[in-house]
Amino acid sequence: MKRRDLIKYLSVAPIAGAAISTGMPFVAEAAEAATAAPAKAKRNVIKELGLRTFINAAGTYTTMTASLMHDEVIDTINESSKHFVMINEVQDKVGEKIAAMCKAEAAMVTAGCWSALVLGTAGVLTRMDRKKVALLPNISTFEKTEVITQKAHNVGYVHALTNTGIVPVEIETVEELERAITSKTAMMWFLNSSAPMGNIQHAEWVAIAKKHNIPTLIDMAADVPPVENLWKYNELGFDLVCVSGGKAMAGPQSAGILMGKKDLIAAARLSAPPSGGNIGRGMKVNKEEVLGMYVALEKYINQDHDQEWKMWEAQVATITDALKKVNGVTAEVTVPPIANHTPKITVSWDQTKVKATPAAIQKRLQEGSPSIETMGGLDNIDITVFMLKKGEEKIVAKRLQEELSRVAV
Repeated sequence: MKRRDLIKYLSVAPIAGAAISTGMPFVAEAAEAATAAPAKAKRNVIKELGLRTFINAAGTYTTMTASLMHDEVIDTINESSKHFVMINEVQDKVGEKIAAMCKAEAAMVTAGCWSALVLGTAGVLTRMDRKKVALLPNISTFEKTEVITQKAHNVGYVHALTNTGIVPVEIETVEELERAITSKTAMMWFLNSSAPMGNIQHAEWVAIAKKHNIPTLIDMAADVPPVENLWKYNELGFDLVCVSGGKAMAGPQSAGILMGKKDLIAAARLSAPPSGGNIGRGMKVNKEEVLGMYVALEKYINQDHDQEWKMWEAQVATITDALKKVNGVTAEVTVPPIANHTPKITVSWDQTKVKATPAAIQKRLQEGSPSIETMGGLDNIDITVFMLKKGEEKIVAKRLQEELSRVAV
């Protein structure tokens, strides 16, 4: 059949019939291809809204939208968005998997680490009493209303706990802790990022709590890496452990994990969505986030962490080598002892040799193309390679060297 005759035939014959009667299965495919609409260009909403994107040389800060999700997480989110499932069943199944990976009795995905703190505290206060669940944050009739914490730990994040109505009780020494424990003590809270500033460390904190049969909760929001921290505090004996999901694990930024004792996780879920009449109803985590968090955690635990560290070291070297070429500039590499435990480059200089303030250089980096975000700005500039994409360390090195060289004398 000639091409001209085929086109004429297709215009009058049913497609299926043509394919069968002519013995040419490609006919239907050809017809479909001929009538298919051209591929629609993907919409770039970030560009459409005129939003500034940047190279993240600062770290996993919420204000900078923390980390970027891996393709496997995005694929999970996209695929799960096409199906209806019962959210409690999702939490059940994912909770079992997370608990097994993190060596806890039970777990749940929360609306970030803050939500994990609120719900964990709520579970301790109410246990399985639904009447108490409905009363929060009005706990005036509760016997236990106080949460003990070290003075160094009593910073802004305590507001997550006070959302439940609890009263924080500050202590500094073991002797003060023993005196502070009364019939009103509901829980003892440990903020991991403040551990170096406190007098009582993890093991002693847990031991004293267990002696008095008081539940313990630890906030370790940004305290991975190392990956072992995901089960370290469960094994140390903390009853509840809270962690952010959108930092090192590169899960959804609005997700977190609450894990720990089975009875306390069950109690915490009474104050969480989809249940109503509670303080956590607004802390929704959709199925896509719950499943995405599970895949992100699984990927993070199973990746080659030694290789990742070597990659960071190589990226650090690229940047520091470039900075050495600018007279008067120093670059010190350190690793924070607990939170954000990754290499950090502190860049400083003699302002008689490099005539610009750190804030001015930081602003130049922000306003350049591509834009680069860093931290510091008062006496120095802090850079991390934690969130850099492959090859971006070269851009950061080049831009830093250029900006500092521009004002060097």
